[in-house]
Amino acid sequence: MSKRTKVIGILNVTLDSFYDGGHYFSLESAYNHAIQMIKDGCDYIDIGGESSRPGSEPVGAEEEQRRVLPVLEKLQGIAVPCSIDTYRSDTARKALKYGVSMINDISAFRFDPELAEVVAEAGCEYVLMHMQGTPKTMQLQPHYNDVVSDICAFFEERLNFAEKQGINRDKIWLDPGFGFGKTVEQNLIILRRIKEFFQFGLPILIGTSNKSTIGTVLDLPVDQRVEGTSATVAWAVFQGVHAVRVHQVKEMVRVVRMSEAIIYGMDKG
Repeated sequence: MSKRTKVIGILNVTLDSFYDGGHYFSLESAYNHAIQMIKDGCDYIDIGGESSRPGSEPVGAEEEQRRVLPVLEKLQGIAVPCSIDTYRSDTARKALKYGVSMINDISAFRFDPELAEVVAEAGCEYVLMHMQGTPKTMQLQPHYNDVVSDICAFFEERLNFAEKQGINRDKIWLDPGFGFGKTVEQNLIILRRIKEFFQFGLPILIGTSNKSTIGTVLDLPVDQRVEGTSATVAWAVFQGVHAVRVHQVKEMVRVVRMSEAIIYGMDKG
């Protein structure tokens, strides 16, 4: 039985990420964690050098590259593809030289439009994410007429921009940006209506792992949200989402596999 929903393991080479900031800041700890996530069954590793938690400040391109490029160099040739979590064209360009196959951009080309040229030239996969505002401002009274419809309109506009820059639409994944400029109720609506994003005919990625919405619903601190995360991942699988981005790879791979066994049975893979 093969997994249909991809599991993307998060590798934060940061000091201030909301869940694991500072845990994998050294080259050795980052590499060892990546290898462990591969053993635990991840399909991709998403490497980031700048926190995008609510209220966070940017670290700058030079510091971002100082953090992530040595890790990417050491991970060359590993058994799963790597993604770089960046909105900067220069960081993406350098990361691609180390074999990165996907750019995960929280800004949807809005912070650095030159990134579109890099993606078009490389022909790599690209995650286009919705966010209202910036990480520093996104949770200051987010407002929508209808959160899902507004995100869909955003996707349409950004997809048109990407195609005009010469990017192959079939290389694009869409991420509605759970927790990025949304209230708790808006995040729950996104999950409830996730299938509406399928109208674009593109892979949908969801990133709910350990986020504050789970903490608010369950009244739990960040280190006690694995069960809540599991519920959102199982829901995503049952809805047909293409990929989930998670911190606890071993546990979430098990959630995905069990969910898919219920859906498809043991003999279909």
